[in-house]
Amino acid sequence: MDQTVIFSIAGVAIGAIIGFVIAKLMERNNASKLIKNSKKSASSILRDAKSQGESIKKDKMLQAKEKFIELKSEHEKVILSRDKKMAEAEKRTRDKESQTSSELAKSKKLNTELDAKQKDYNHRIDILDKKQEDVDKAHKRQIEQLEVISSLSAEDAKSQLVESLKGEAKTEANVYIQAKMEEAKMTAQQDAKKIIINTIQRIGTEEAVDNCVSVFNIENDDVKGRIIGREGRNIRAIEAATGVEIIVDDTPEAIILSCFDSVRREIARLSLHKLVTDGRIHPARIEEVVKKTQKQIEQEIIEVGKRTVIDLGIHGLNPELIKMVGRMKYRSSYGQNLLQHSREVAKLCGIMAAELGLNPKLAKRAGLLHDIGKVPDAEADMETPHAILGMQWAEKFGEKPEVCNAIGAHHDEIEMTSLLSPIVQVCDAISGARPGARRQVLDSYIQRLKDLEDIAFGFQGVKKAYAIQAGRELRVIVESERVNDQNAADLSFSISQKIQTDMTYPGQVKVTVIRETRAVNIAK
Repeated sequence: MDQTVIFSIAGVAIGAIIGFVIAKLMERNNASKLIKNSKKSASSILRDAKSQGESIKKDKMLQAKEKFIELKSEHEKVILSRDKKMAEAEKRTRDKESQTSSELAKSKKLNTELDAKQKDYNHRIDILDKKQEDVDKAHKRQIEQLEVISSLSAEDAKSQLVESLKGEAKTEANVYIQAKMEEAKMTAQQDAKKIIINTIQRIGTEEAVDNCVSVFNIENDDVKGRIIGREGRNIRAIEAATGVEIIVDDTPEAIILSCFDSVRREIARLSLHKLVTDGRIHPARIEEVVKKTQKQIEQEIIEVGKRTVIDLGIHGLNPELIKMVGRMKYRSSYGQNLLQHSREVAKLCGIMAAELGLNPKLAKRAGLLHDIGKVPDAEADMETPHAILGMQWAEKFGEKPEVCNAIGAHHDEIEMTSLLSPIVQVCDAISGARPGARRQVLDSYIQRLKDLEDIAFGFQGVKKAYAIQAGRELRVIVESERVNDQNAADLSFSISQKIQTDMTYPGQVKVTVIRETRAVNIAK
């Protein structure tokens, strides 16, 4: 039993060994076949690579040949263009040589002619020298004969002749001077008029416009209700903040702003524009916008002054004077815009100074600044004439003495010490006297409104005062802490009595005193 198992096991082992040997032999046969196949594929790949290399080599050689032919053609073109340029240069050289040779021939011919003329000239000079000697000898003989005849020497005769000529020359000179003086007197006035007329003709003038109202255009009439506000609180807040009367009537898509002060009117117009654009219209927002607009107008005044001095070519002006020039835009004199008037006077002064041979830049400077005394200032003495006040400001800010004298003397308050002074005076008269330039009525009307406001400010507790409705109403805003309701009524009566006794005005003036109490708290 055990042997049988052993033999079976041995048979299995022998079978396994034989199977293993057979498998190894089969693997070796497969490996040899794979090696043969790989050798065949490698040889085929080598053949393909050689054929591809040959084809690439042929292509590259063809491309190189084409490139060589292309470069050769370009080189030939360059050589041809160079040959052409060389031929043209040779031709120009030959032309210049021929021209030079012809000019040399002409110059030789001219030299020959000049030599001949020089010889002739020298011969004539010799003849003239001989003739001059003969003339001198004859002149000397004649003088000797004259001295013998007149029994006077040549020096004595000369002195007598000179004395007689002096007397005749003096008489003729006096007659000539008298004639020229009479001619100058006759033509001086005519020439002066001609200079003035030429100056006026060379300056462009603008018509004066009386502006006491501005029109604020709106997109639709629904905005009017928002501007008026509930029970009119918005329109009252705008009028109290700006001092401008807001007229909302049936005029389609328009609101009228009425005020004699153009600065207030412009502040009100810009504030309304911002409020309508923003859409938030209530008393607190109105006061905020008005304050911002006032700052904006102050900045615009400075910009206007800078643009004006740049346009006129004036340099080195003090910043305070530039600010005063900018304020002129919002001031008027007899209905004539003060800035336009001053620009016009400056241009006229520059032209007239150039006509008379003076410094036109200095004349423009004096013409622009001649009315700065009309720009109101908090510290200024209103009793001082505007010409003297302007001269004082100009001296304060370092202007030249000629400019200061021209400012102070243009209304004959002081004596003129330079030629610029009469020029500024004449040009100021030209600008103000032309037809349509000034309106005496408007200026007196504006002065009356200012006097109305000044009367209100003379009472204690008055915070703001605005003359509105063409001077028919004086609206006074008082400080609620200092004036109570009873005092407000008394203040209204006192102001009306003051106006009645101190002023002359047509019709009647309504005095409205407004006292407003506000309670403001902040939640944090």
